[in-house]
Amino acid sequence: MSKSLIEARDVVKAYSNHVALDKVSISVPENHIFGLLGPNGAGKTTLIRIINQITAPDSGELLLDGRKMSNLDVEQIGYLPEERGLYRKMKVGEQALYLAQLKGLSRNDAMKKLKFWFNKFDILPWWDKKVEELSKGMQQKVQFITTVLHEPKLLIFDEPFSGFDPVNAQLLKDEILELKKKGATIIFSTHNMSSVEEICDDIALINKSKVILEGNVTDIKNTYKSNKFRFMIEGKNDSLNGDLPQWAELLDKKEKKDNLELMIQLEEDHKPNEVLKILMKEHSILGFEEQIPSMNDIFIKVVS
Repeated sequence: MSKSLIEARDVVKAYSNHVALDKVSISVPENHIFGLLGPNGAGKTTLIRIINQITAPDSGELLLDGRKMSNLDVEQIGYLPEERGLYRKMKVGEQALYLAQLKGLSRNDAMKKLKFWFNKFDILPWWDKKVEELSKGMQQKVQFITTVLHEPKLLIFDEPFSGFDPVNAQLLKDEILELKKKGATIIFSTHNMSSVEEICDDIALINKSKVILEGNVTDIKNTYKSNKFRFMIEGKNDSLNGDLPQWAELLDKKEKKDNLELMIQLEEDHKPNEVLKILMKEHSILGFEEQIPSMNDIFIKVVS
């Protein structure tokens, strides 16, 4: 099991009459991509701000590498907030260079790394343009670059794909996976559940200020399986209901070209092989698969 790079233990944060975080504990394994999920107002951004030392918890603690976090640890964090903030009147390259030097890079190292990333993201021709001349997507690319440039231990991306077209969203996903390969630990906050399935190893789901679900993505999906299977049989048969026993409920039946797709819910103590034996007496079986719930399905079920 991977050791934790960052842990929150019983973190509480309240603002006047609103409790933003209520004894929240999460453990982010080293070199994993960790999805921080939840509906609007659940407390995700508050937790991210506390990890970034922007605000302090009322109680509880944060550990980085097993020791209590301090303000100095911010140097080991790269943070891309949901609300982007570049100086609109400043030239792109000049601003990127300034932000890189704030992260502790020498001007020479910063220039080399920036030129590499600007080339990679195809924005080098915009180096001497003002930020306000760039599209929203290009501005986001610049901020992504300045977030990862100093190669921090921990990267935090809050809705990183917001405003990106599918091509550039994929470019960013590929880069995030590459950063993980190179050893980074990543906290990734999003509402896009398909992105979670594509890139996250683990998740924590926060709702109404509390963690209501945490763990490995595959393990969670397997926990929420409901013994539901999709069978594909050859030919069309409208009298199929009579073929199935009481413990196999036909949820849905669709004709697909010359074949029939069946969605069947089995009672807990029955296996798909039992259905296959019954169906094979009258039909040619083209295939079957277990229906694993999506993270979107699980999110809706748990939050509701």
